[in-house]
Amino acid sequence: MKITRRSAAFGGISLLTGAAMSRSALAQHGSFLGIGEGLEDFWLATDAYIFGYPLVTMEMTRRVITNVAAPEGTRAPMGQLIKLRQYPNASFRDVTAPNADTLYTTAFFDVSQEPWVFSTPDMQGRYFLMPMLDGWTTVFQAPGKRTTGTGAQTYAITGPGWNGKLPDGVKEYKSPTNIVWLLGRIYCTGTPEDYAAVHKLQDECKLTPLSAYGKPYTPPPGKVDPSIDMKTAVREQVNRMDAVSYFTLLSQLMKTNPPSTADAPQLAKFARIGIVPGQDFDPSKLKADFLKRVPEVAVDRIMLQFKINKAIKDENGWAFTTKTGIYGTDYLMRALVTAIGLGANRPQDAVYPTSKVDADGGKYNGANKYVMRFPKGHLPPVEGFWSLTMYDSQYFFVNNPLNRYSISPRQDLQTNPDGSTDLYIQKDSPGKDKESNWLPAPPGDFILMLRMYWPTETDPSIINGTWTIPAAKKVS
Repeated sequence: MKITRRSAAFGGISLLTGAAMSRSALAQHGSFLGIGEGLEDFWLATDAYIFGYPLVTMEMTRRVITNVAAPEGTRAPMGQLIKLRQYPNASFRDVTAPNADTLYTTAFFDVSQEPWVFSTPDMQGRYFLMPMLDGWTTVFQAPGKRTTGTGAQTYAITGPGWNGKLPDGVKEYKSPTNIVWLLGRIYCTGTPEDYAAVHKLQDECKLTPLSAYGKPYTPPPGKVDPSIDMKTAVREQVNRMDAVSYFTLLSQLMKTNPPSTADAPQLAKFARIGIVPGQDFDPSKLKADFLKRVPEVAVDRIMLQFKINKAIKDENGWAFTTKTGIYGTDYLMRALVTAIGLGANRPQDAVYPTSKVDADGGKYNGANKYVMRFPKGHLPPVEGFWSLTMYDSQYFFVNNPLNRYSISPRQDLQTNPDGSTDLYIQKDSPGKDKESNWLPAPPGDFILMLRMYWPTETDPSIINGTWTIPAAKKVS
């Protein structure tokens, strides 16, 4: 979403951060926006749009991902596991910012009628993470090597209103909403042997409704809705919805995916504009003359968080936040993460700094060469793994002679005599003796992402911000 000069200036920081403004000041801003009367309701409507952005986006994502008759590629019907078998290559365009470190095992399912039982095999010490997200994008449980170990495990994911008895050995995870997104990851080195090992683990993961647990189970075919847009990116589909359609869908979704009790004060305000949990949206409560502006201004407010939210750190050209996975009442941050990183983990599981500029503030470009130097003892302090991924300007992998899309210790990185580690970020090979440390770049602009899974618990420097990411310095 491009931030226009007009949208960046319309309310000043005071409107975007919630500071009170006088009625006369609000009127002036309303005149500037061409809204006229009802400006207070207009801002309330943009608040409601931001509040509901995660739930609407999750639903639209669910529709696209599950709109198939049987599992195929990155899609599968409701209640069936998607098992990605290999890392995508440079031709992959289904989602932005793919990774080349873990193979996904994911599913959408609905716990409104009965619980679903998910089991994982003995991972034999291998890193894995099986976060479960509710409809509001909150990671309500995160089983995996960090939290539950790598032995065989079985969980029953129950709905917000379910009460009952579970079979012995099955641990209950209660979802706050009926929509649940399992977004599992299993670490893989990408060699043929390791692919085969992870495929075996994926095939031993099972997802069944509770009524079929312990019995032979064949999932029914999925229902395909030809009216669903399967080509346009989900974020674009959401952002182009008109306000009435958006609030109508949001109100429908809140009937089965209730907001948290902490949201009550905010929801009480939304009743004034026709948005009440458990009820249909009443568009008569909102003035038609400003409805068309609500989505545009609300999305700009979300994206402006890059500029004004103090929880987003920007050091040495690297921008990141550790306020992911659990958001409380920080609705703007929740909406921002939904827009740019749907499915983000809790920071204890992963942090994803991103960089578009070098040490001097210049945009990365393949016409130049860069070096990222980690001093001795200063590699990312993680217990899972870390990697540096190369993307083109659109967040897709870059074609290169090594078919290498990320670099990490699994490349047997070479160290300098002083114990430091240099990563060579450039289009052409730095020489055979340095290729183990080479991250190939495209000819044009590019973006870097540093993935850090399971920041070391005895060294909280990643999460508290005291560990500094080295800048990538231009050397030619």
